[in-house]
Amino acid sequence: MKLQLNVQYGVMRANLPAKSTIRRWAQAALKGLRYRRAALGVRVVGARESAALNARFRHQCHPTNVLSFPFEAPPGPRSEILGDLVICAPVVRQEARQQNKIFRAHWAHMVVHGILHLRGYDHRNRRDAAVMEQMEIRILKELGYANPYLQ
Repeated sequence: MKLQLNVQYGVMRANLPAKSTIRRWAQAALKGLRYRRAALGVRVVGARESAALNARFRHQCHPTNVLSFPFEAPPGPRSEILGDLVICAPVVRQEARQQNKIFRAHWAHMVVHGILHLRGYDHRNRRDAAVMEQMEIRILKELGYANPYLQ
């Protein structure tokens, strides 16, 4: 599958994953998707922008690690546009530190988790959460990272 990836950095890029690294994680999360092409946006933001988006779209007044915005195409042929991810760099950094996780592994997990949401997976109930978590574990293992739910 050919991936059209647009990565935007709304914060300083120092110590953040490069676009090529995000692409590798995204391609792993999209493996098995039956699209010839897919388009995806990833925006890396600070706490203020994350909190504003989280308040507007989820009615929660705090920054969060990753927000997924699936593209809702009008009726007709299937769209190649998957949607957008917004990842809050300070929250991901803080979570990795607090949970004693490897920084890159936690970033990979956030990208994979967000893309699975764009693919239609969710964790609103125990059964759906178990399915989604098993997919995350498998994808992250393929990327060389440990199970994020055991750390």
